[in-house]
Order: sequence, then structure tokens, then C-alpha cells
Amino acid sequence: MGHLDTLAKSRALWNRDGLNLDSDEVLAQILDRGSLEDWQALYALMTAPSPDAKRLQQRVWSLLHEVEVGRPYFWIAALGSLGFPVDWSRRPRESDGQASF
Repeated sequence: MGHLDTLAKSRALWNRDGLNLDSDEVLAQILDRGSLEDWQALYALMTAPSPDAKRLQQRVWSLLHEVEVGRPYFWIAALGSLGFPVDWSRRPRESDGQASF
């Protein structure tokens, strides 16, 4: 099974009609609620030697600072391991643990 096939079957997309990695909302849901298999597939897509992989890395970086996702530092470290220029002084959005209604 390919990486996109894995992501297309992600339980994180429970409220979506399908996988659309061009959607920031879909990507944020995978970052926040994905399974280990989903995250491995997403990481593999970010490692591909292509402009799409570099664009995906940039979008993940941006999302980590725009929306609250679980484990933001995991994703920052993953980006750093790929050679992405991480600004370690820039803090990601983090949940304060309070539900907002």
C-alpha cells in the first residue's frame, strides 16, 4: 500500500469525503489526530526528493504556528531531521488544556 493510500484510509479524516492534502484543514487533522501509520506515511511524503515534498514541509511548518495540533515539537524535530531550516526560537501554537466553545 502506498503512502497516499495509507493517508486516504486515515481515521483522522472521519469527517471528510476523502484525502485532499492540498487542504490545510485535512493536513492539520492528520497532524493532530493521525495514527502512527499516518504519521509515517506523511513523513515519507516529506522525504521524497521533489518540490512537492519541500512544499509539504513548509505547509506543515506553517500549520504548526497557525493551529493547535498535538505533539507540535515532534513535528518540528521531524522537519529538522529532514534538513528543514527550523527556527527553534519560534514557538508553535499550543493548547492551554481548556476546551473552547
